[in-house]
Amino acid sequence: MDYQRLPFAQYFINTSEDHNNTGQASYHVMYSAVGYERGGLASALHIRHEVNYEIHYEMDRDVIQLNFQKTVGFSDWFANIVEFSSKYYDAITFQGKPLQLRVHHGWGDMYKSIKRDVRAQWQTLHEEHPSAETEILGWSLGSGQAILCAQDLNYNFGLKPHLFTFGSVRPFRSVKSNDKRMRKYLEGLCQECWNFADVNDIVTYMPPFRGFIMIRRVEVAQRPKRWWRLLNAVRYHTKYDKPELYQKYENDR
Repeated sequence: MDYQRLPFAQYFINTSEDHNNTGQASYHVMYSAVGYERGGLASALHIRHEVNYEIHYEMDRDVIQLNFQKTVGFSDWFANIVEFSSKYYDAITFQGKPLQLRVHHGWGDMYKSIKRDVRAQWQTLHEEHPSAETEILGWSLGSGQAILCAQDLNYNFGLKPHLFTFGSVRPFRSVKSNDKRMRKYLEGLCQECWNFADVNDIVTYMPPFRGFIMIRRVEVAQRPKRWWRLLNAVRYHTKYDKPELYQKYENDR
């Protein structure tokens, strides 16, 4: 069966649990919650973190799909905002040389808490449906988890997934000495990669520090970019279910 990609707006509606109540969801996402502990300030404040994801197989399209949930609750905001430090995540070989991947500390710890379960569940579904394509989706906080998942499954299984994220954050961090190599490595992870970022969505510039990057930022715009619109996250971070945002990209495969 040839791969059948859904309209981009439909992916957002589904993975956001129809956040804007359009009534157009084609799949009801049922997330699994996985709790994990962290040390440092989080431990001192008695903050227990949680990550939410789900994985399923769609027979009509022959697709394995993973969804990662948006920010929910104080502990997620703590991971987003407070834990801006980065750390080594994986050491890989790329172009014959070691390449050390750095990621946002909070998001990296979050994904590492579920990575073995994600790998095992994906592998089981892949063995049952070897011809299936894999889609990875996320919005907001979930976008960071989705991007890290794409790298993880590519590294461990050679998988080149279809990646679709919305209000996408920048989870990877490069340094001057490896910036070009890291960008080239990230560009080769996916079969297709669509990390949609409204130009007025402040979340898509997070973390706002030098060196933080994402895999292929695809800019969309409800309105022309203006600095004061970055203060209206309620509008520009939540309206990715508008089909007109993606018209110029829908036929670009």
